[in-house]
Amino acid sequence: MQIIRPGVTAVVLGPDGLLLHRRSDNGRWGLPGGSVEFGEPVTDAIVREVREETGYEVEPVRLVGVYSRPDLEQIVTYADGNVIHYVSSSFECRVVGGEARTCAESLEVAWFDPERLPDDIQSFRGFWRNPVTRILIVAVASGIGTAVGFWIGVGWVASML
Repeated sequence: MQIIRPGVTAVVLGPDGLLLHRRSDNGRWGLPGGSVEFGEPVTDAIVREVREETGYEVEPVRLVGVYSRPDLEQIVTYADGNVIHYVSSSFECRVVGGEARTCAESLEVAWFDPERLPDDIQSFRGFWRNPVTRILIVAVASGIGTAVGFWIGVGWVASML
């Protein structure tokens, strides 16, 4: 069955870097996040997902972007045969409590220097190495504005708002 599902991801930057968790389903590092449940606001979903996957309590600060590109691994085929196309809202979040812990979905939780991300990161193919991603991380880290990346047919363009 083919399904379009809303999802959320958190960009959590702190003094120790970018928060990532090692996923139990594929063993790779990735941003905390997951599916939005029926009737759940996306801001509540990101708080729940970060808590479940990392142990940290967060507060959404702002929307970073909305992503739906199939070539960035946002279409996932599961063992049960379902094929899900995620449309993910990515939020900058601030840690307001909690402590690192794992769960059934997370093997490890750690902070990484954004310039030294692990090699086995949930790749989204070239997304992490893309200059627009760097601009988004810098914008979130610096608080200078919201960076918006958009596809113009030949490549990504970044705009600071």
